[in-house]
Parts: sequence; C-alpha cells; structure tokens
Amino acid sequence: MHANAPHDTPEPVAGSTRAGAHVGKRLLAMLYDLLPVLSLWFLLGFLFTLGYTLAGHAPRENIAPWSPLQWLLWLCCWLVTGAYATVSWRRGGQTLGLRPWRLRVVSADGAALAWPALWRRYAVATLSLAAGGLGFWWAWIDRDRLTWHDRAAGTRMIHEPKNRS
Repeated sequence: MHANAPHDTPEPVAGSTRAGAHVGKRLLAMLYDLLPVLSLWFLLGFLFTLGYTLAGHAPRENIAPWSPLQWLLWLCCWLVTGAYATVSWRRGGQTLGLRPWRLRVVSADGAALAWPALWRRYAVATLSLAAGGLGFWWAWIDRDRLTWHDRAAGTRMIHEPKNRS
C-alpha cells in the first residue's frame, strides 16, 4: 500500500511513548459518536415500523414491548452500532467521535487491526457499559490507561499530537 493512503494502518505503537487516551476524552468521543449511532437507530426503527405496518398491523400500533420483534430490533441496533464502530476502527482507527479529540485505536503490538479483535473489543465494551462503565473507569487506575476492552482485544487508544503542518 502507498504510504500516504488515507486508510493505511497506523504506525506501530509497541514500545511507543505516545500517551494512552484520557478517560474524559474517550467519554466525550462516545458522546459525539452518539449522533451518527442515533441516526442509524432511527433508520432501523423506521424500517422495522414500516415492515410491521406492511405485515398487516394498524399504522399507529406499536411493536409490543419485550416481544421477539422488539428483541430483534435491539439486536439489530447493537449489530449496526458494532458495524459502525468496527468498520471505522478498521479503516483508520477512528470513528467520527474520535477524530476531533485526536484519538485512535491501534493494535498493542503494531499489527493491523483484525476483525475478530475489533468485534471482541466492541462486545467487551458493551458489557463494560452494561456494568455501569466499570471497564472504562478501569483506565483511570490501569498503568497503561487501558480499558477492559483494550486488554481483551489487544488494542489501545492513543492520543495523537497536533499536526503542526
């Protein structure tokens, strides 16, 4: 691949002196990422509602709470969010929310980010959020500022210096 290609794998960070990303910036990036994710969820909700209506239900009838269809909708939302995150991380290490904070997900050993590791990272991050964010808060006491999902996936989030060009 050409060295200046926009989606090249970042430089190796094994033994790097780059600081791990601060938890506060990570949380702000997640808040930014909520905007495109909510858009995807609204689109999915619309498609599910359209399909529900076309299946013969009254136009103003809601999908029943805790029904199998609602569980399927939640699963689809989780998968679409995971696709957004993993594709973004794979294509350059950044989601839209990570860019303004100059944060980047990289492999801890400098290798290319692999799909299984990225999906493991996403799944463990989901569990961490479900546990009140414990895996994220862990980065405050971890010597390398790594979260549970970084440890599980062999990744790390780095803070890049300002581009001085």
